[in-house]
Amino acid sequence: MVQPLEGLSAVVTGAGRGLGRAEAVELARLGASVVVNDYGQPGRDGTGAASAGPAEEVAAEIREAGGKAVAHSGDVAEHAQARALVDLAVDTYGKLDILVNNAGILRDRMIFSMSEDEWDSVVRVHLKGHFNTVRFASAHWRERSKAAGAPVYGRIVNTSSEAFLAGSAGQPNYAAAKGGIVGLTTSTALALAKYGVTANVICPRARTRMTSDVFAGFAEPADGELDPLAPEHVAPLVGYLASPAAGRVNGQLLVVHGGVVAVMERPRIAATFRATAGAFTAADLDASLTPYFANRPPGETFAATEVLGLKRE
Repeated sequence: MVQPLEGLSAVVTGAGRGLGRAEAVELARLGASVVVNDYGQPGRDGTGAASAGPAEEVAAEIREAGGKAVAHSGDVAEHAQARALVDLAVDTYGKLDILVNNAGILRDRMIFSMSEDEWDSVVRVHLKGHFNTVRFASAHWRERSKAAGAPVYGRIVNTSSEAFLAGSAGQPNYAAAKGGIVGLTTSTALALAKYGVTANVICPRARTRMTSDVFAGFAEPADGELDPLAPEHVAPLVGYLASPAAGRVNGQLLVVHGGVVAVMERPRIAATFRATAGAFTAADLDASLTPYFANRPPGETFAATEVLGLKRE
């Protein structure tokens, strides 16, 4: 039976562990030839010596299962390394068709205590890392499309987080970077549509080393029961978005977890206030806005939402 990604090639960043690993394995299972990228640092905060081990192990796992995979252990937050990653896919498989971005680190701190380095390092890996790979992949697709005189096949799946949607008090760097990734993705979706390329972004919930503390209070399933937070539940959505079947899905934000996929809307207007004299004064705004916000739940943010139910122990 022909698999949906047969004949296509994919790059997956941050694929040495967790979500990235599950997604790389799934893309290979669906027939794609994969470049497994991971910088290989042991600390989830981006500390420790870089290692080719995690990427090599996942690539070997894919090959042992009958798939095609090569490893790349470069830092995608480095512009030249991101270029080399895309070049590796093209040189190895003849072209690049699918880009899945996962690479990231955490350096959590309350905003009033965060250092400049803690801010810069997280934004660098998440947001700049996404930009770098998208930059070179999109140039590859544009050049191919211009040479062919027609659209080509291209799929981008970027990774954001609900930390950007509803806020995360101790992660201002992470939430900002993840919000930036959504903006990067929607802009890219508009820019590349005419070349045949789609770009979508997911907000996954999964139990990984990056989220070990986030989900520490949520019940783990008993033996034999389905774990709704297993990374393997996220991978099928990535496989779908990478496939020909998702050709009309572009510029979308999807929350995914367990057996649920939630397609998010763009922010909508909740209320509108108009100045009676053509322009507001401070007193006018006080009379209009203060009663409105006084009747909203305490602590509610503009995007606060509970998409998926989870139970704490």
